[in-house]
Amino acid sequence: MEKVQINVRVDAAVKNAVEAFCRPRGVALNHFVQEALVDRLEELEDIEDLKKIRHEPTRPLADVLRELELDGAL
Repeated sequence: MEKVQINVRVDAAVKNAVEAFCRPRGVALNHFVQEALVDRLEELEDIEDLKKIRHEPTRPLADVLRELELDGAL
C-alpha cells in the first residue's frame, strides 16, 4: 500500500498524551495514528449500518427458536 503524508493540527496536550502513550510501548506514532483513523472509520460505518437495521421488523425469540427447532433447548 502506498504511503502518503497528511498534515493535521491537534491540541498540544493531545499530541503529548499520544507520544507519552506510544513511547514506552514502542509504538510508532505513525502506526498509532493510522490505526486510530481506521478504527474511527469502522465505527462510523457500524453506526450507519445500525441506523439502517434499526427499523427492520423483528420477530419474537420463541418464533425463531421454533423455526430453528430449538424450542425449549435454552
